[in-house]
Amino acid sequence: QLQLVESGGGLVQPGGSLRLSCAASGFTLDYKTIGWFRQVPGKEREGVSCISSSGAMTNYLDSVKGRFTISRDNAKNTVYLQMNSLKPEDTAIYYCAARAGPFTPSMCLARGWYGSWGQGTQVTVSS
Repeated sequence: QLQLVESGGGLVQPGGSLRLSCAASGFTLDYKTIGWFRQVPGKEREGVSCISSSGAMTNYLDSVKGRFTISRDNAKNTVYLQMNSLKPEDTAIYYCAARAGPFTPSMCLARGWYGSWGQGTQVTVSS
């Protein structure tokens, strides 16, 4: 069974940090672009960050630039999202997604570009 599983979410105070993980089972993340998305009730799912298969290229939503860092460890079949200086507006369910094929910076934050999704992990930033 092909699965993406997110973990690492939780409750954190403003200014705090969390590291999310996206692990694949049943298939390899090699040669795949991985995206992180987030969604709050009543709003569209928005792209937060994405990374090429080699890890050499990345893209970020403007509001998280300088605070979030995406990385990957293909040997562990896992992609990470390090989130620092968290704000209440970062509160959401965070999802990872995978797509085979070349990295396209102009598309990799578009949710419709991906075919495989995880179930999400809740991140709550609150004092």
